[in-house]
Amino acid sequence: MSLTIKVKKLSPEARLPKYVHPGDAGMDVYAISKSETDKYVEYGTGLSFELPAGHMLLLYPRSSVTNTDLTLANSVGVLDSGYRGELKLRFRRSGKSDYNVGDRIGQIIILPFPQVEFAEVAELSVSERGSGAFGSTGINNVL
Repeated sequence: MSLTIKVKKLSPEARLPKYVHPGDAGMDVYAISKSETDKYVEYGTGLSFELPAGHMLLLYPRSSVTNTDLTLANSVGVLDSGYRGELKLRFRRSGKSDYNVGDRIGQIIILPFPQVEFAEVAELSVSERGSGAFGSTGINNVL
């Protein structure tokens, strides 16, 4: 399945996202700007997207983030189809090691999503798992 997404370069230095290997789920995005505070490092990609209705862009850190002192501030970013601003990544910093302008700083995945309606009910059906949570799978104790 192929999907064409409109992308606007906000700067001549911006690079379009791309897959590195055939079969990859995520496309790498690159930093073209960097601003810093004592708590955050924010990278601009110089890209703005027009996603089709019913689609979202999910923004993840790359695995290389483990070689830095950065943590993506919102864990996973969600870009909605109505947003037309620049795609930026904001990281919390815990030390000095970070990315440089020009580096691949994140990866994006674009997915369709359903429009959901909720139906309030008095009871839910019984399931094998029930209400077990927080590591309860495989533990045979009753709460």
